[in-house]
Parts: sequence; structure tokens; C-alpha cells
Amino acid sequence: MSWYVRAAMSAHRKDRWQRLSFTSDALAGNPLGDPYERPLWVWTPSDTTRRYPAVYVIQGMTGMVDAWFNVRPWTESFPDAVERLAPDAVVVLVDAFTAVGGSQFLDSPAIGRYHTYLCDEIVPFVDGAFPTIADARHRGIQGKSSGGYGAMVTPLLRPDLFGALATHAGDAAFDLCYLGEFAPSARALRDKFEGSYDEFWRDFRSGRRVLENREDPILVNTYAMAAAYSSNDDGTIDLPFEIETGELRPEVFERWLGWDPVRMARDPSHAATLRGLRGIWIDAGRGDQYYLDLGATAYRNALAAAGVPDETVHFELFDGTHFGTGWRYPLSLAWLVERLA
Repeated sequence: MSWYVRAAMSAHRKDRWQRLSFTSDALAGNPLGDPYERPLWVWTPSDTTRRYPAVYVIQGMTGMVDAWFNVRPWTESFPDAVERLAPDAVVVLVDAFTAVGGSQFLDSPAIGRYHTYLCDEIVPFVDGAFPTIADARHRGIQGKSSGGYGAMVTPLLRPDLFGALATHAGDAAFDLCYLGEFAPSARALRDKFEGSYDEFWRDFRSGRRVLENREDPILVNTYAMAAAYSSNDDGTIDLPFEIETGELRPEVFERWLGWDPVRMARDPSHAATLRGLRGIWIDAGRGDQYYLDLGATAYRNALAAAGVPDETVHFELFDGTHFGTGWRYPLSLAWLVERLA
């Protein structure tokens, strides 16, 4: 059999993956008008007479769950890697894409209740429909970038549900990874969009090719983070900088910092939860464009200060950037499954 035929077969292989459609009460009527019926992919081992740990995989900013099955030449997709690994675990791919690119897996008056959707709807549904061990000690979560952020904070918010995590270049040390985008955002809004995010979104959704302008990724990301970290009860959003000057609004940025995984790990109220986790995988590329290698190091140090045992943590900086790191997922998945077994 030629390599081409093997690659073509692999590109279309689903094997033990199941694609379901999940209707969410938590997302119904969300402020952005995003769908509340979402795809959910679940992989199960062949022996369904047993019960298994579960690992929930959440995506980064602008990630869409069906995109896991996209393939590039000579590159193994993550679902194919799961098939090859055949872990003794149920693997769940969660969709949380939004009109602003993501949700940070938090409940936000400006975006929707994505934390509730994940924790109070998806997890119980999977436990009821698939052969999982319905216990936090046997349930893990992993993700990259914004998904890595969700992997870090969700077990702190719901220690009753998750007992281990893997974060790949997860958003952390906010004063390093976000602060540098405020001035470019302010300048782009001033010069191209009449100083208005409303004008930016009107243009962005006008039918033009999106993410083609240099400013698009920065403006989308900054807005989405503000919607997650500094939205108000009425759904309005406070930006952490002045549009006219780019100057920091410290009182708003302090609200962001309250959601920083490094700050959260340093909070004594979370220390016992962190020490109780069965495994924490942390990695990032040394050349990460958003300095998330520094955030990963700061997070590792915060865990040590909280008394998390060294043997609980796998920490690694590898040669690479923020992109092209999908090969890291199977490594952490295998490690998580061993810890959760």
C-alpha cells in the first residue's frame, strides 16, 4: 500500500470517534446569538464492559471542534493520534467557539455561560452516556493557549469535577502576554475604526476576508479577553486601556489579573486544591510569540510555592513557538491517562 493511500485513509478515519449534537440550556439565549446546539466528539475504547478515566480537550482562541479532524500532508491529526494511542480513557472534544472567537471557558454576561456549559452539562452528559469513572480523581482536562488557560482555571473553580490538567502554552502572567497588545489595539481602533469596537465588528462582519488585516487578530483577541474578564452584569465591556492614548486603566486591568492563573495559584484559598491534583502538565515553546513560556514558568513556580509536590508536575520548555505544537497533545494525553488511571 502506497504512502498516499495510507495518508488518504488516515485523513478520513473516524474509527471509534462518535460525533454527537448536544443541546445546551446554559447557552440558550446567549448574548452573541451563538448556536446553543453544539457538536461533541467522543472517543471510547473498544472494550465497553469496563469504565475509564475521561479527558476533556478544549481548544484555543478561534478553535472550532470539527477542525480537530482537519489534516495536512504528512501530518497526523490529533484524533488519529488518539486512535493510534488507543488510551484506556474516554476522550471528549468540546466545542466552545463564539462570534468573538472564544470564551476562555468562563461564564460571561457578554459572551455566555461556557463554564456552566462545560461543567454542569457536558460532564454529566458524558458520564451518563459513556463508560467513564464519574469521579474527579479520574477526570482530566487539557488544552492549548486559551484552552490551556481553561485547563488551568477550571479545576480551581470546580475541584469536584477535575483531578488533573495539561496546559500547553496556556494564557498566564497576563502582564506579559496581554499588555503588549493594548497599544496596537488602541492605535488600530483610532486610525481605522473611528475609535470604536462597534465599527471594527461592523467591518469585520461585512463579508470581507477576516483575519487578513494585520490588526484583526490583535483586535479580536483583545476584545474577547475583555468580554471574558471585564464584562459587566448588563453585558457591556470595559476595556483595560484608553482608546485615545492606549494608557492603561489600572482598575479594569486589575479585574483581568484576578483571572490570571499565576495569581490564582498564588492565592492561599486555592492551595489545597492544587496540592490535591493528581497531575499537572505544563509546557510551552521557548520562542512563544506571546511570552507564554515565561507564563508557564511563573505558573510552575507558583505551584511550587503553594506546596504542590514536584512529582505531581511535569514542566517542560521545548524548542518551538506558539504554533505548530499539535504534536504535544498526545504526549500529555498519555501522561494524564496514566495519572488518572
